[in-house]
Amino acid sequence: MRILLTVVFLACSCFTLPAVAQKKKAAAKKPAAKKKAAAKKKAAKKKAVVKKLKKGAVSFRKEIATMLLDNCFACHGPKKAEGGYRVDTYERLLKEGDSGTAGITGKKLAGSELYRRITSKDPDERMPLDSDPLSARQIALVKKWIVEGAEFDGKNPKAELATIVPPPTHPKAPAAYPNTLPITAMTFSKDGKELFVAGYHEITAWNPASGKLARRITNVGQRTYAMKLNPAGTILAVGGGAPGRHGETRLFDAKTGKLLRVLGSTSDVVLDLAFTPKGDRLATGSADGVIRIFEAGTGKEQMQITSHSDWVMAVAWNKDATRLVSGSRDKTAKVFDAKKGELIVTYSAHGQPVKGVVFHPDGKEVFSSGNDSKIHRWNAKTGKRTAQVSFGGGVFKLDVNGGFLFASSADKTVRQFDAKTQKAIRSYAGNADWALCTSFHTSSKRVASGGFDGSVYIWNAADGKVVTKFIAAPGYAKK
Repeated sequence: MRILLTVVFLACSCFTLPAVAQKKKAAAKKPAAKKKAAAKKKAAKKKAVVKKLKKGAVSFRKEIATMLLDNCFACHGPKKAEGGYRVDTYERLLKEGDSGTAGITGKKLAGSELYRRITSKDPDERMPLDSDPLSARQIALVKKWIVEGAEFDGKNPKAELATIVPPPTHPKAPAAYPNTLPITAMTFSKDGKELFVAGYHEITAWNPASGKLARRITNVGQRTYAMKLNPAGTILAVGGGAPGRHGETRLFDAKTGKLLRVLGSTSDVVLDLAFTPKGDRLATGSADGVIRIFEAGTGKEQMQITSHSDWVMAVAWNKDATRLVSGSRDKTAKVFDAKKGELIVTYSAHGQPVKGVVFHPDGKEVFSSGNDSKIHRWNAKTGKRTAQVSFGGGVFKLDVNGGFLFASSADKTVRQFDAKTQKAIRSYAGNADWALCTSFHTSSKRVASGGFDGSVYIWNAADGKVVTKFIAAPGYAKK
């Protein structure tokens, strides 16, 4: 009996003694865990203090980053890094270039190579090189920021400067244009009573029947390369920016011209955009090689797709918004799963930059166009080509509307096809230069095109006759 009790006791001890030891060990860990949590909380609090600037302190986001983008980005960005130094992110700005001295050292002017360069009297050293020096006010601002500690008031120090600066208020458009400019984007209003046309720091709205200027929508980037209405016709999306410096998409109230929202600031221009058929999402393609998808209602970015290796020049959705197709200067067109962003197929048969993409009405095929002077038709799953049409020059953006496929070309012509069969219906001629873009209004049955020379032509689709033509440059007087 004693032996049995001893065995039972030992057996129980095998479980109870380690349990006691584990409790003691856990108890010992508690102070360490509390200490660690307190330290983490303190660090987070300190980080929050850094982001919340003291009253009167210089804001990196609002003041310094904007200055860098305007004056330094061209020579010290991702595409060109003179002296091995880059300023395209806060993190890179602090680092050293070929000089071996840190670009910025908080509270130490003498240890900040950037400050030494912008204040140098030597023309071979002074930044910006081969340009006007920064103003006394700008230099004073940089000095104050460094002395205060060169703090960062953004969310991510690795983020591109273009994505963290507040949306700019753009300069006013010229009251009268001294010259014409290429018409790179246009679209009819929902009722067809206005034609929105890309301008310089503005969108101009014209009467398509008379060719008279109706109104001007301002606070727009330097150049506009894409313009679309949402399906309801209430929101005008405008994509563009300043080439090589800044890109964005702006949403305007189509009726009043009021700015509603600014989406996706980038380091280069937005080249195309497209609403889903429901209008709930908006896809953009930019010269930074990225496709971005936003919630149209909130402006929240849902996804970035980085499959292309060069400018994304065209984007389009299929009917149920499950697929997205893109065209790029990397000479490919690609189809993606629009929910996951996963690549489905790549089409490489153009061999030249791809400037236009749209889905065939059945969603099973894609039309793509580009510098090879052709429209290709190919399978959206396999990438196998099924047909092609040749032009007399490069083919720009494509538009499927009202059962028709429209294409503008460097051969100065706009062509209309049956979207299902690709049968040619009519050619619209008259442009004296490249026809860069086109728009079709289904109810009024009018076709518009914008030319490289700044001219706009409007035709009746029923007979191909010209309704009106005009130069889309307010106040321009031909010399």
